[in-house]
Amino acid sequence: MSEPTADTSVRIAWPADAAEVARVQVAAWRQAYADLLPADVLDDLDEEAFTEQWQRSLAKPPDARNRLLVALDHGTVVGFAATGPADDPDADPIVDGEITAFHVDPGQTRHGHGSRLLQACADTLVADRFSRGVIWLLSADDVLRTFLTEAGWAPDGAHRELDLYGDGTVRAKQIRLHTSLPED
Repeated sequence: MSEPTADTSVRIAWPADAAEVARVQVAAWRQAYADLLPADVLDDLDEEAFTEQWQRSLAKPPDARNRLLVALDHGTVVGFAATGPADDPDADPIVDGEITAFHVDPGQTRHGHGSRLLQACADTLVADRFSRGVIWLLSADDVLRTFLTEAGWAPDGAHRELDLYGDGTVRAKQIRLHTSLPED
């Protein structure tokens, strides 16, 4: 008799996951940035380029505490998150860990993947000995903000504006949320 296996899970990403992570990233960005970027820019997002970036990042992370986690549903990547030391000017990279990316495939939301992924991020940050977690999100992303605040994250007052093209034509306002992490 075979052992039952989980249909949904989260694990550390493997280099072979890079293309699926890129697929989710493009789908998530097309949804998240639909009101911010022109449609032709979103249509031109290049999965192959993202795949190569993720492969490089997985092969040679900038810090031993940089992690890429993937949420799986029946073996298919349906979400991902990246964690590592926070690099904000007011952050302590020993104490402050950051979720630098957090995306669930838009067609796979509201199935618990985000909750599992967020818990795995917190567990990973704790295992890497961070005592505070931070994440930046678009200020207009009410869905993600609500999800995070209901999970115990809160705004810490930090905000920034990203110049997406470098010429001032498209700016993205972001806010930072934080949470205290339990000691391991």
